[in-house]
Amino acid sequence: MGTVLVEGRRVPVMDSGGGARVPVMVALHGTFGRGAVFKRLARDLSGLVRVIAPDQRGHGWSEPVSDGYGREAFVADAAALIRALGTGPVVLYGHSLGGITAYQVAARHPELVSALIVEDVGPVMRRPEVPHPTLDVRGWPRRAGTRAELSELIERRGVPDPSYFLRSAVPDEDGWRMLLDWDVMMEVQRGGVGDWSADWRGSSCPALLLRGEESTLLPAALADRMVAERPGTERVDFPGAGHWVHDDAPVALAGAVTAFLRDHGLLRTAPSAGGA
Repeated sequence: MGTVLVEGRRVPVMDSGGGARVPVMVALHGTFGRGAVFKRLARDLSGLVRVIAPDQRGHGWSEPVSDGYGREAFVADAAALIRALGTGPVVLYGHSLGGITAYQVAARHPELVSALIVEDVGPVMRRPEVPHPTLDVRGWPRRAGTRAELSELIERRGVPDPSYFLRSAVPDEDGWRMLLDWDVMMEVQRGGVGDWSADWRGSSCPALLLRGEESTLLPAALADRMVAERPGTERVDFPGAGHWVHDDAPVALAGAVTAFLRDHGLLRTAPSAGGA
């Protein structure tokens, strides 16, 4: 992990490097995530794209904030980071809640975004379109003696596979603790509930929509609507993949991203073999 100084605040980032010879892709994680969730994608795109993935407010090693966790704050943070990078417009990638932030940045700051990639999130995050737009994590465990114990405590909350959450678990002098504050996570999720259709339709750059066929957060009908409502949107579905497509189908996802960027003239170097 490195840091980028953004308006006087140090933002932790995963930076795959690559220098000026490759285009920059800023990748925004979803709720409960951190920049490091994109390590595999960054490796698979090595030599083609420089992936910069921040720990967004309330997540990972990000600094505490006093101005809340609403939509405007996340959008302002992402726009400020892109400006601070000084690379010109970037490819903006977002997963889940990070995808909402990504298409909101593209709509409100079009000069900062050359292309938009949205992973498994739609323009509407509310019932009935999305059966479960939030996950109740109030009272979840914040620490345990071992990582295995922490995993078991989260499993008891009805999560069959806590591995995604445990990416935000770190060792300390008393055992293992979560970098996440569960009350903050509730506020983050509530800030994402709503109808953001105007923002989805509000940009004109090339867009790629990535959908896990087994995901409940982006039903097929809603994905159909997204493509129909926004010209210039391409869509790729991933059989057998759930909401975390970058984990469930990493090779296929990297291939789809590479093809999209190549087709739109956004790769400045010859393609090389990605990781398998």
